[in-house]
Amino acid sequence: MSTVEIRQQFPALARVHNGHPVAYFDGPGGTQVPRMVVEAMNDYLFHHNANTHWAYPTSEETDVIIDSARNVLADFLNATPAEIVFGANMTTLTFHLARALARDFARGDEIVITELDHHANIAPWRRLEKECGVTVCIAKMIPKTGELDWEDFSQQITRHTKLVAIGAASNALGTINDVRRAGEMAHAVGAKIFVDAVHYAPHGLIDVREWNCDFLACSAYKFYGPHLGILYGRRELLESLDFPKLIPAPDSAPERAETGTQNHEGIAGAAAAVNFLATLTNAPTRRERLELAFSQLHECGKALIQQLWNGLQEMNRVRVFGPTPDKARTPTIAFTINDMSSTQVAKRLAERGLFLSDGDFYAMTVIERLGQPGVVRAGCACYTSEEEVERLLAGIRAL
Repeated sequence: MSTVEIRQQFPALARVHNGHPVAYFDGPGGTQVPRMVVEAMNDYLFHHNANTHWAYPTSEETDVIIDSARNVLADFLNATPAEIVFGANMTTLTFHLARALARDFARGDEIVITELDHHANIAPWRRLEKECGVTVCIAKMIPKTGELDWEDFSQQITRHTKLVAIGAASNALGTINDVRRAGEMAHAVGAKIFVDAVHYAPHGLIDVREWNCDFLACSAYKFYGPHLGILYGRRELLESLDFPKLIPAPDSAPERAETGTQNHEGIAGAAAAVNFLATLTNAPTRRERLELAFSQLHECGKALIQQLWNGLQEMNRVRVFGPTPDKARTPTIAFTINDMSSTQVAKRLAERGLFLSDGDFYAMTVIERLGQPGVVRAGCACYTSEEEVERLLAGIRAL
């Protein structure tokens, strides 16, 4: 499907601001939603709305919709349906998982995180320092390149390490980390690995088997779905961990890791978001369609980020951060303009219908290591066009 055809699926792209068609470069903070996702959520609420596991049609239909969604998300992550946990968002799920893991941690145990991480993959583990006396070790990033310092990372992993928590990609800089390598290092000392794949999920197809990760979390609203979190956990781990739960709640995976009534319409929408991505290409199975779609989206994103990077580098007052386009990265760029705050830049660009996010994006450590009070972030999504990138470059030149 061409970019023109993809764009036709997103009603938000028809918005006009100050006489300008809106170009959404805020995808790293949450993408726009295609029509079929909203239709799936509407259909659930209008025709199937009920609670689960009861003996009447709408309840049974809700069970089927949730089970179907687990199958869809399992294809998305290359997992099994029993390994797919739904929750409010990645942050909430990570706090929930941290509390369950903490029951097996003791004073002196260590958790390794990185400076590149979003604070949703920092705060839950930091909390365990207070709750059970573990030590959190932080692997450094290299500010000049925006990449992880692997030598320092390897030094942080010791015989005391119980968990490595790493982001698959930096939501601030677009840096992609080699999570399989991190997992091998964790497993070599008997530790588990948790992957924050929130920023990675819209740009690269996740394969929990290939990555050999123990846990992984992502959020549907970053890959064209509603506000919903998804947690993958190896089935044997989900069934062995002592999750905080109500006594009557199911004891089998994955429901034993879910608390209370779920966001059923959001679950239906998350499945529709994955199915939307699968409709971009043709192949015998959903997983194969997703593989083709993400391969094509990667090439489009690579071309857009090269276009944006080159244009920004030509501007004397603009400073660009993160890996160069030839490195492993997502189509997300952080930049600043001399003598202007990131918020001033974002407001001025918004006047031209160019919507970008600014600040630290809850990746505070990254921004601090760059020595900046805040940056402007431009992210390209499946609906981003070359013409929109040129508009953005023209808007930045005008500042």
